Amino acid sequence: MSEGYLPPAEDELIDASGRPAPEGMFDPAQERDACGVGFIADMKGRRSYKIISDALSILHNLEHRGAVGADPLSGDGAGIMIQIPHDFLADETSKLGFTLPKPGHYAVGHVFMPSDERLRSHCERVWGRCLKEVGLDLLGWRLVPVDNSCLSDMVRGVEPVHRQVFVGRPKNIKSTEEFERRLYLVRKVVSNAIHNAYKGRDIGHYTVCLSTRTIVYKGMFLSYQVKAYYKDLSDERMTSALALVHQRFSTNTFPSWKLAHPYRMVAHNGEINTLRG
Repeated sequence: MSEGYLPPAEDELIDASGRPAPEGMFDPAQERDACGVGFIADMKGRRSYKIISDALSILHNLEHRGAVGADPLSGDGAGIMIQIPHDFLADETSKLGFTLPKPGHYAVGHVFMPSDERLRSHCERVWGRCLKEVGLDLLGWRLVPVDNSCLSDMVRGVEPVHRQVFVGRPKNIKSTEEFERRLYLVRKVVSNAIHNAYKGRDIGHYTVCLSTRTIVYKGMFLSYQVKAYYKDLSDERMTSALALVHQRFSTNTFPSWKLAHPYRMVAHNGEINTLRG
């Protein structure tokens, strides 16, 4: 591979999702789930930290709609979607040595990365190459601060490293809609490149979101653990005029970090099981 990293042999790879192989009555093709969802917005579009705080309170009150594992600190998943907090991110990225353009002229992505440093470094190089291929600018990376002391040993065992990627909008892209289409393209190109490099094995890379408008914080949590885990969500510089929260109850779906909601465009209270690839 052009990035200079030779992936480990197949027998050295593990399934980073933590899902077991099909056996007995468990078949991933037959998975279903049902959950709880909440939404809050300022009708005049005024951004504030209170919207985020109130949304997290809603999420906490949805605890009864989520599942708890045999380990009482292990949940099926929970998360929150908010508008991109530009002022907060501009402050944080300035400390990292790069400057964000005005809102709408950059995108931010939340990327689950492998815990293995070699794999993570390779994934970042793939991102850099693919962004160049589709004509987008890599502005920089940010390590998302977390506190995993609230998680169980089992969940920590499959915990990803959380990175935010910042992508600039080139001058030849005239509209936000065109930029969003290009972001969709690069997300698919990156995903396919990593999938092919590791022969379809799950190494722990997953793009949670990549948008000019919204950002998602999610994981294999109980409802209260979302705020406890992601330090950003306790920072009052974080503001939004809307928030969407989700608490997962997977009736027969094996829990994993990437299957937590909200997804990039939706948080679903029920089952989506009519599409088979």
